[in-house]
Amino acid sequence: MKALAEDLGRSQAEAYFCDIGSGILEINETLRGLRRWARPELHLSGIVCFPSVFTKVYHMPYGVSLIISPFNFPVLLSLGVLTASIAAGNTAIIKVSSKSPACSAALRELVGSCFPREYVAVVEGGHNVADLCLAERVDKIFYTGSPRIGVHVMEAAARNLIPVSLELGGQTGNWCIVRKDADLRDAARKIAFFKLCNSGQICININQVAVASEAADEFIAELATAFRRQIGENAVENPEYPRLISPDAYKKCAEEAELYRKRIVFGGIGDPDALRYAPTIIYPVTADEDIVRHELFNPLLPVVPFPDERVEDILDTIAGREHGLALYLFTKDLKWAERVMSCQQYGGGCVNEVCLHLMVKGVPFSGVGRSGMGAYHGKWGFMEFSHPSTVLYGSRHFNLPLREHPYSGGSNNLKFSLLKLFER
Repeated sequence: MKALAEDLGRSQAEAYFCDIGSGILEINETLRGLRRWARPELHLSGIVCFPSVFTKVYHMPYGVSLIISPFNFPVLLSLGVLTASIAAGNTAIIKVSSKSPACSAALRELVGSCFPREYVAVVEGGHNVADLCLAERVDKIFYTGSPRIGVHVMEAAARNLIPVSLELGGQTGNWCIVRKDADLRDAARKIAFFKLCNSGQICININQVAVASEAADEFIAELATAFRRQIGENAVENPEYPRLISPDAYKKCAEEAELYRKRIVFGGIGDPDALRYAPTIIYPVTADEDIVRHELFNPLLPVVPFPDERVEDILDTIAGREHGLALYLFTKDLKWAERVMSCQQYGGGCVNEVCLHLMVKGVPFSGVGRSGMGAYHGKWGFMEFSHPSTVLYGSRHFNLPLREHPYSGGSNNLKFSLLKLFER
């Protein structure tokens, strides 16, 4: 908690909810399920494999895994991934982020006190150290971060044909759609909480809100009220409000806000010394503007109005861009919401809620396209860090000559008829 406060300005409650407690959930789910997940799968071989009766699928570890973790959730996205790796039987190298040095030092101390270095090792350093790790002939790479660096990781892995799992933020950001029939106060409350969390530095956070123009004014008023209630009139002066990770991140956020200064309807203030920038509502913004075409990773929140009857146009816009890591819908029309969620391409998401899909046991967390590949959490993490090996157990008796030469002569017709019968 001390390290998270030092690196990110996290309060104890937020540090526990987002990083520590979530990591404990992941560990406990794995402890309860591992014996069942690791058990070899037994399958009947089928008549085409007669006289073999059964086949087994063993879940084998890859070997040495390289885990490259980010700064924004330095505990959860290191130890949570490590849980999956060692559950599947791998050894692990964790390359921690140089942007969160206090957490990196705490992780090095914690892991070093629990595991011998030849089993799990923590490596600190910048991009040059990460490249040295990528140059090694490891057996599995798991990277969490930006799509731009994800491309670099895949290029490095391709040289040695190393399998890669990527959990990325989504190149054009995650959308939230608020229909005119939504409970606007409830939506605003949840969106405000999420945008305040870690000062917006979350890969599944809402990048932009598309709100029905019929409800836009009321929604924005509710959202501003929710921000004030949760963090106070001036978030920058609230010690519970997390900070941006670096001066560069603050500068990028502040400069982008200035480009839209005339359309800021809430927030728009910051403290460069404290690296805090207030949650900022920018309205109105069109779906084609630059601010909604890239991942923000900060507390800026552009609001895109649309006529509610043209919601399909918004969905077409989202579908035509890079797939997000998350999608959020607020509406009372659950049939419409189910149709959307079952047809769009995205990593995961919620209807009338935010972010909690991340914490559901037994389900995968994953991206698609530019938001990632592979899945983990619970059994899905065990499967991601193991490869299936299929073994058929044969018999020394009752072997038929169907597959053997000769394939001509009098027996050919019988062989061919039996093969056609069996191979169905």
